[in-house]
Amino acid sequence: MVGTPQDIKEITIAFDVMGSDHGPEEVVRGAAQLSLEAPHIHALLVGDRDAIDGVLAETKHRAERISVQHASEFIAMDEKPGEALARKKNASVGVAAQLVADGEAHALVSAGNTGACVLACARSFQLIPGVRRAALAAVYPTRGTRGEKEDPFSLILDVGATVEATAEDLVTFAVMGSAYARIISRNERPKVALLSNGVEPQKGPPRVVEAHARLSTMPGVNFVGNVEGVDIPKGTVDVIVTDGFMGNVCLKMLEGVHDTVVELAQYAYKEKLRWRAGLAMLSSGIQRIKDITDWEQYGGAPVLGFDRIFIKAHGRSKARAITNAGKVAAKAVAHQLGTAIQEGLPR
Repeated sequence: MVGTPQDIKEITIAFDVMGSDHGPEEVVRGAAQLSLEAPHIHALLVGDRDAIDGVLAETKHRAERISVQHASEFIAMDEKPGEALARKKNASVGVAAQLVADGEAHALVSAGNTGACVLACARSFQLIPGVRRAALAAVYPTRGTRGEKEDPFSLILDVGATVEATAEDLVTFAVMGSAYARIISRNERPKVALLSNGVEPQKGPPRVVEAHARLSTMPGVNFVGNVEGVDIPKGTVDVIVTDGFMGNVCLKMLEGVHDTVVELAQYAYKEKLRWRAGLAMLSSGIQRIKDITDWEQYGGAPVLGFDRIFIKAHGRSKARAITNAGKVAAKAVAHQLGTAIQEGLPR
């Protein structure tokens, strides 16, 4: 049994090793690198023991900071989450979530099937008192730190866990996102905004208008009003709040823009010399678009609202992203993110 956040000297992170796009190799390598870089973190690798041991045998690591829990099954990306979890009782993500719920680890990191991950957490974890629904957040770099925080990352939530959010849910998301930004980005007063089709308070559907009115009266949240989609990559605010449907559309759009620009750049570079010159002038802008969706930098996205920490790494994550996801999870545990969220909720 692991210690409570107040007295722990070593934080244990459970890694769902199976189910990512790259199989167990990158997850194990990321955890191995974490064992070399973070002496206060212990990695509990959950998945096929033979596969894990095979990768560890070829990867430099600190053996005393890594342990293995065998799980004979995993959930693939194309499987239906509910059916797969019901059928596969020993699926790695389910086993890992239960280990965290039982106190064998402080937090969970997975790069597997998002729906299965969220559902496994919902079945094993409890919602923080006062939270009706959990929210999946996406972390992305912005133009600059504005001198207020240690890193240039911003947050948008929800991006898929709660498709239809009420005004109450949006207010809760704002509180959770604000707490996460304070702890992870070390931003004492993160700017929080609602995503809408205009900056005026009356813009948007009724739930957004109502959430705007409620957030405007909450002293614990630095609410600055509404923002539009164009503000997301600009970094106008630190936390953008929306429902899961709209948030997921925005996230996929950003990823699509990046992929399209990279493909066009590769094509243009091969075609004509003058196009290469033009690309050289646009290189900083292209890099900027790449940075917006470079999950390798910040590891993954938190699922906020549960009484345990869960970081969802991108399915295509390589070792560096997994290492960073482990560090973010440990930071959230050490600074008691769940307690910070509960204290910020309206009474």
